[in-house]
Amino acid sequence: MTAGMAPPRAALASARGMRARLPPPRSRPLLVALYAALLGEGGLLGPAARRRAARFVVRSTPAAVAIAGSALVSVRTWGEPWGARQGVACAVLFSTAAAVAWRRVTLVRRGRPATVREELELGSLILVLAFAVAQASEPSLKVHLQPIVYLALAALVALMPRGVGAALALIALGLEAALWWCGGAERAELAGAAARAGFLGSFALLYQALLGARIAAGRRAEEAAIERRKLELDERARQLRLLTAAGEAGGGDREERAARLAEAAVLETEASSRGLLQVASAAFGAHTAAVWLLTEDDSELRLWDSRSKSDRVARRLPAGEGPLGGVVKRRAPVRLQGDVRAANHYDDGARPKAFLAVPLLSRSGVHLRGAVLVDRFEDAPFTEQDEQLLTAIASELTRAAAAERLICDGRASREEKERFYLAIERLNRTTTPRQVFDMVLEVAAEMVPVDFGAVTLFEENDGKALHRIARAALAPGRAGREPPGEAASERARPGASASERAGASGSHDRVAADLEGKEFPDNGGLVACAVRLGSSLPGKELKLADAIVFDEATRMKGLLSLKVLPLRAGENVLGTMVLGARASGAYHGDAVRQLEVLAMQAGDSILRARLFEATERLATTDGLTGLVNHRTFQVRLDEHLAAARRYGKKVSLLITDIDHFKSVNDTYGHPVGDRVLKDVARILQKEARTTDVVARYGGEEFALVMPETDQAGAMKTAERIREKVAQTAFQTGQGELRVTLSLGVATFPQDASSKADLIERADGGLYHAKRHGRNQSVAVGTLECRGGPSERRS
Repeated sequence: MTAGMAPPRAALASARGMRARLPPPRSRPLLVALYAALLGEGGLLGPAARRRAARFVVRSTPAAVAIAGSALVSVRTWGEPWGARQGVACAVLFSTAAAVAWRRVTLVRRGRPATVREELELGSLILVLAFAVAQASEPSLKVHLQPIVYLALAALVALMPRGVGAALALIALGLEAALWWCGGAERAELAGAAARAGFLGSFALLYQALLGARIAAGRRAEEAAIERRKLELDERARQLRLLTAAGEAGGGDREERAARLAEAAVLETEASSRGLLQVASAAFGAHTAAVWLLTEDDSELRLWDSRSKSDRVARRLPAGEGPLGGVVKRRAPVRLQGDVRAANHYDDGARPKAFLAVPLLSRSGVHLRGAVLVDRFEDAPFTEQDEQLLTAIASELTRAAAAERLICDGRASREEKERFYLAIERLNRTTTPRQVFDMVLEVAAEMVPVDFGAVTLFEENDGKALHRIARAALAPGRAGREPPGEAASERARPGASASERAGASGSHDRVAADLEGKEFPDNGGLVACAVRLGSSLPGKELKLADAIVFDEATRMKGLLSLKVLPLRAGENVLGTMVLGARASGAYHGDAVRQLEVLAMQAGDSILRARLFEATERLATTDGLTGLVNHRTFQVRLDEHLAAARRYGKKVSLLITDIDHFKSVNDTYGHPVGDRVLKDVARILQKEARTTDVVARYGGEEFALVMPETDQAGAMKTAERIREKVAQTAFQTGQGELRVTLSLGVATFPQDASSKADLIERADGGLYHAKRHGRNQSVAVGTLECRGGPSERRS
């Protein structure tokens, strides 16, 4: 088919006319739809529903017969004295109920829960049995035995699922109505029957409501107790200085882990203090042995633990009053005897006859933590040896608390190191620079608080230093969480209004997108200085609102902490990692040292990813044109054909070469020929879609794989490429040069069913174009003869 020839339209017009003549689809008649909904395969009364109902009836028949027969006997013998029929009915009911209950217990032991049918069976049997016992007794006992029915219904409603309980309540009401009817349906008995029915309903509702309220109250009480215990453990951990200072944990997960470790340490310290106080109480024959700890502001003593014969030991005491206040002020033991009137550690004002208290000092002996006290109500003063023993007990208590603090710190440090090594391992598994950027920011966010993170790259072109923001994110590693602050770019487009800039800073996704790809020259900002010096900046706290991080046009907002770390690979600095947080003092000490190690590892990972990309690019692309090479073309064509077979799609292949290219090389030289090849490759890449595969097939030949494209679409693309190349003038030292293309198109599965056949068909179309004048596109599907070329093209 020559250039400019329109595709045949007769077949398309015929098809359109045929579709226009087809009657519109009609919906199914109402009766047919109703029949399908009721009696169809999936209908309410269809075969499947009938089979399920039949199985239900078969399995329920024995119990149903026993229930119905016994209920009938109980109803029909209303008002009659006890007889054989009543006895047989009760025996059958009892044996059936026992069998059903035993089967249920067996199934529960095997781990299978009871079904609704089984629950209804057992509940109905128990309920009818209760009615039978109540109604088949002597007339004088009927009133006294009627509560058996109420209790049975209440128990069933409380223990059974809500739906089963409601069904059993309805069954009980039905039995009451049946008894009244079979008893003659007298109006005089109607009030009694209604009262009994009302009692049944009331019992069912009351027990269900009480049970639900009790369960809800129990859950609330349990949650409140857990919360109180957590608060108590937190308070006691603060008293023992087991928790880090506020803000040091640096993140929700880290705070949780620190709190768990501190709670474990508190429990261990409590166990130690209980043992030591027990020893002190026994050794001194004390009435009370107790430990008070100072609050954080040293204004009050609070009871930590005690062993006392009195329940009036004061829980709070002023730190400067009484004998305990003397211990706090003097930081020395206090030993008193006689009528200790100054003692104030009992709420009821009781005064001991002997008093001994020693200070509770920190492990270093510098800080006062509280006081340890023992007293006696007998006239038996404490000796100097007692004072030495109590001082030793206080030292042991301090040692236990310090040991738990060390254990707590050691566990936290071990967890931090384990997370750090796992993070390095995850970083080493990355293969592309983008993956490295994302992973290093995510890992940093797990180590320290990060509300803003960025990765910059440093390059030198023609002796000029240039920095580029390769990745920027707000709250990295916390996708979906609104960032607490903003790190907004104030770099404005020419003519952009202030409202546009404000709108851009309102969305953190927009902010990150605006920052990524920004380039700035070497300057006095923190990023440029960190690259030049090869060290982390800033070295001390600074006012970030006025600091230059990237350049003058990009300012950081809402951040109180910032750290810029160089990404090193050997002696070279590849760029920086920029971290910011809203909390002040977020980056210091061990955290910064770990971040520096992470930055060094990230630099090595970036270099490795670059080398990997370069190696992959050399293996898959053509060095002259930058297109994928012949081997990669074959692999990608196999992938697209496999997908087309799986999903019933089409794939078109275009093969082209430059007409008379040998004469271009002979006339203008090979450098000009190479430039023509590169420019033609650029046109092919530009005119193709992003999903297409553009490859250098060999020599002056190119190939274009077009997934999900039929012959008509492929021909449009081929013509667009041919016309663009024909219109392009190539400037050479010997004047202007123009070239043309010949193109062949084949489509899978219309023209070929395999890759080899598809390439051969497209090559045949190209050969036909060459033989019939060149500078044209030929679809092999329009040719009468579909054979391949018998000779090579020139």
